Amino acid sequence: MFLVFEFKWLAYGVIIVSALTIYYFKKVRKEHNSRLRKEEELAAGLIEPPSLHPVIDPNKCLGCAACIKACPEKNVLGVIGGKAELIAPTHCIGHGACQKSCPLDAIELVFGTEKRGIDIPFVQKNFETNVSGVFIAGELGGMGLIRNAIEQGKQAIQFIMERKTPANTSHNGSDILDIIIIGAGPSGFSASLAAMEKKVSFVTLEQETFGGTVAHYPRGKVVMTQPVNLPIFGKVKMYETTKEKLLDFWNDVREKTGLEIQYGERVVKIEPSNDLFCVQTEKSQYRAKNILLAIGRRGTPRKLNVPGEDLDKVVYRLIDPEQYAEQHVLVVGGGDSALEAAVSISEVEGTTVSLSYRSAAFGRAKQKNRDMVEAQIQAGRLNVMLSSNVSSISPDEILLEREGNPITLRNDVVIVCAGGILPTAFLKDIGINIETKHGVA
Repeated sequence: MFLVFEFKWLAYGVIIVSALTIYYFKKVRKEHNSRLRKEEELAAGLIEPPSLHPVIDPNKCLGCAACIKACPEKNVLGVIGGKAELIAPTHCIGHGACQKSCPLDAIELVFGTEKRGIDIPFVQKNFETNVSGVFIAGELGGMGLIRNAIEQGKQAIQFIMERKTPANTSHNGSDILDIIIIGAGPSGFSASLAAMEKKVSFVTLEQETFGGTVAHYPRGKVVMTQPVNLPIFGKVKMYETTKEKLLDFWNDVREKTGLEIQYGERVVKIEPSNDLFCVQTEKSQYRAKNILLAIGRRGTPRKLNVPGEDLDKVVYRLIDPEQYAEQHVLVVGGGDSALEAAVSISEVEGTTVSLSYRSAAFGRAKQKNRDMVEAQIQAGRLNVMLSSNVSSISPDEILLEREGNPITLRNDVVIVCAGGILPTAFLKDIGINIETKHGVA
């Protein structure tokens, strides 16, 4: 009996030791992989996160890996030396799930780094700027993710309605609106539905088409969202879907709710008038008690500023790759939009595609896009020129400079995917302060 009892506990001990050994070696392997990933990113110069990203306090972190499991992008965070670290900074796109998952509040989300500052309009926690009555939600305020933008648009309307000022209790003229929403992207769409739900008077102005930045994505682009609650409509469960399906769904919601949007109304000026704001567009004029800016940061494309850039063949976004069949195309840029554009065009039969980027590595692009570029290079369908710059553009050719050497390419189309310029002049004209964030929460 004693031997049986002793054998039973010995068996339990073997099982426990085996389990602990397996756990230990898995942990060691994961840490080894995290170190390798971090070293690879550093060697490639991929060290600056593009926007909102986590900063982890090692004094609070216990290395539980909850943040790693919560991150939708995967392989962005890793545990090294028992502490969580940002091992692939350029792949972080600011989901914020890591911060929410941390049980010890060891993670802070910040804009910019010590070396790379990011210009952000001054926005308070209630989304109000330093100009009383002017609010900002979505991409303009640094939140580029679709889900975040939708949530911010909805929340901004709530804060606007809670704002107690003479402007919200007087001026009952029939032409005076409660809110003017500028922009019909994710945040503007959500804000418009929220304004409808609260039965306030408003107008939504959009200079181009419904969907904002999303509408300008390349055809077939896969976008990642997360479950959200749309005002009036209710809970929406979407994870990975195409740009077209997402826009179709939004249009369906817009039609079912009866939401009206004023298209082709580019705002040229916003002026305060007593307790109101006068908004001048290229078509009309509006007056309102509150303004919500739900515009993107890419309203003004960043240009190359080289001779020949004013030619009609130079464009600043890709809509349909098929239109470039049988043409010589140069894509300029190193972010996700540039890589996605180059890959999608290179898949069109008969195209000759080159990709030019000024840096030595694609530091702002996701790994899956870099992998797709590499696959197209190996297939001989894409010519990539790192450390190159466009010198001049002519009707049939383009001149580049690479490490001091001139390169001439036959060319029919130039697609510049260099991001956009913050509409600083427009914001400053309203009176909104612009701050450069260097690792600020």
